[in-house]
Amino acid sequence: MLAYLVIREGTKWTDVVRLEAGKTSTIGRASTNKVVIRDERASRIHAELFFSNGRWTLRDLESRNGTLLNGEPTTGDYELKPQDCIRIANCHISFVNDLSSAFPDNIEADTGVLLKHLAADTNAADFKDLADDLANVDGIDSHVSQFPTTITHRKGQTKLLDRQMQPKGVSEAVASLCRIAFELANQNDEKGIADTALDGIFDGTKSNAAALLLAPYDLEELPTSDDVNVIAWKTVGTPKYHRLTKHLAETVLESGEAVLGRDIGDDSQFASRDSKGEITSTSIICAPVRYDNQIVGLLHAYSTTGEISLTPDDLEFILAVGDNVGLALKSLSREMELVEDLSQSRSEIQQLRRQLESESEMIGVSPALDQVKQDIVQAAPSRATVLIRGESGVGKELIARAVHFGSPRKKEAFVCLNCAALSESLLESELFGHEKGAFTGATERKIGKFEAANLGTLMLDEIGEMSMAVQAKFLRVLEGHAFERLGGNQSIETDVRVIAATNRDLEIAVAEGEFRRDLYFRLNVVEILVPPLRKRPEDIELLMHYFMDKFRSETGRKITGFTDEAVAELQKYKWPGNIRELKNIIERAVVLCRNTVIDVCDLSLSNLMTSSDTTGIILNASSYEPHSLEEIERFHIKRTLDYHDWNKSRSANVLGVERSTLDRKIKRYGLVRPNV
Repeated sequence: MLAYLVIREGTKWTDVVRLEAGKTSTIGRASTNKVVIRDERASRIHAELFFSNGRWTLRDLESRNGTLLNGEPTTGDYELKPQDCIRIANCHISFVNDLSSAFPDNIEADTGVLLKHLAADTNAADFKDLADDLANVDGIDSHVSQFPTTITHRKGQTKLLDRQMQPKGVSEAVASLCRIAFELANQNDEKGIADTALDGIFDGTKSNAAALLLAPYDLEELPTSDDVNVIAWKTVGTPKYHRLTKHLAETVLESGEAVLGRDIGDDSQFASRDSKGEITSTSIICAPVRYDNQIVGLLHAYSTTGEISLTPDDLEFILAVGDNVGLALKSLSREMELVEDLSQSRSEIQQLRRQLESESEMIGVSPALDQVKQDIVQAAPSRATVLIRGESGVGKELIARAVHFGSPRKKEAFVCLNCAALSESLLESELFGHEKGAFTGATERKIGKFEAANLGTLMLDEIGEMSMAVQAKFLRVLEGHAFERLGGNQSIETDVRVIAATNRDLEIAVAEGEFRRDLYFRLNVVEILVPPLRKRPEDIELLMHYFMDKFRSETGRKITGFTDEAVAELQKYKWPGNIRELKNIIERAVVLCRNTVIDVCDLSLSNLMTSSDTTGIILNASSYEPHSLEEIERFHIKRTLDYHDWNKSRSANVLGVERSTLDRKIKRYGLVRPNV
């Protein structure tokens, strides 16, 4: 049920408050009340109104000075009726369910009628004083014209836009300009703006011929008479519009001032002439059209009859139209720029998306790569966290992209973050963001990777390098909990699929207390093992030509291929840096190759040993050879398996690990039982 409180303090109506069913509205001196009474005689929370059983109820909250209802003190609850008056201190509050009944309908009513209306909500003791006060108010004699007669609610456009409903007291010129401005704002091209402006000029002036002339948008200098072209023209009672003279155009363009010429007779400098050389105008107006304080065009209007002459009022009107045209052109220009920018941005996004999708395509035909592709196909459609494992340079980010673009999230963001490249504090800031002033150097708010990847995919490379403190917070987010930016207290919830990648042995890291066990199990939902390049010999030549084509296109070099010797050299190379190394070697060869064919001499291969070069590992107590733990572990597992004729149970017992752990390491290191 709609209801209102109409508030009067002293002799002035001050406010109207709408009451909402289901919400209790309080009245009192405190600023938190729905109706605030700035009078010390009012209690902080004086009374309240609430809707119950289909009626509005007033309740005094044991106020210090009490509440008057229709001049009588109230106790307990009171069911309000329309026109009831609540008085607290010097504040009179009328309860109504129809605003039109809250005030006198006739503004010409005399003071007695108004006082009669006010008396309904004023106690007898104050009524005479109020009447005296009203009689002494400046500007009020027998009429009370300063009091509003009604509160009007109306939907729809302003009446100024409709000639038939134009309010009295509003000049035709003002109403016409209002209509012109409104219509100009709805135009979406120069021709529409021009036609609207000309219609407005004919509506608001005595012109019977007019035109809008504009200079090109890309003109960097002040336009001349030769630069402005007629966009649209209109005539009434004349056969054709005649362009303004060059002298008049140059005068307005150079000075920036409008010109009104009346009774110009045969003045050839101002009056246009027809094809026969006859004067076609007797009075003329030319006004500039400005865009960002620069003249971009002209409004030209004239009268062809001596009986009707354009006036200074017509000049002012056309100047106003010119200003509105300038604003409309500015708005149109910005809209066109935004549309163009939006179109370009969409095109760039599509191009980047296609590029990313193409870059996520894996090159190769080897069985090892086929197994990875199958794993991707199975993992991509789900929401499960993916753990990608493999040596450095095998293309773990490529695998992550393939998972993303194969998932339902492919149209959303794919965000990458290398955990090894940042310190603990910076890593936390990158993941979760920070507020301005959260730490030294935090000059503005920063959105973290989790927020940036919302609804998309977040890839965390080198997850094994994440500190224990960050791991704890990261785990909470993975479990679906909200997080806060550094230095902030706002809870943020995101929907992000996480793909983690590492070249570390996380099992060892867990055993050594460097990686949380619970986080390990949370990440290792779906595991994808990426084989090193040396385990994919069938793919090497395909990758060679792929990278050659790529860098040949980028550099413009006319490289046609590889010599047989170069292919053989690259095939037998062990690739300790995997695909990343192959890519860099081919790029260098394309750039530095002196011929059209890449030869062995163009290749720059390293002498680094790979983890598969176990034959070179000699454990000698008297000498030291630099080997990684992975190399040693692989060598030892391989020797143990070979010694026990690949009996996995016996080998696992000797190595002191579970049979499942041994199987996983065999798969990870690509160990194969030799043919007997």
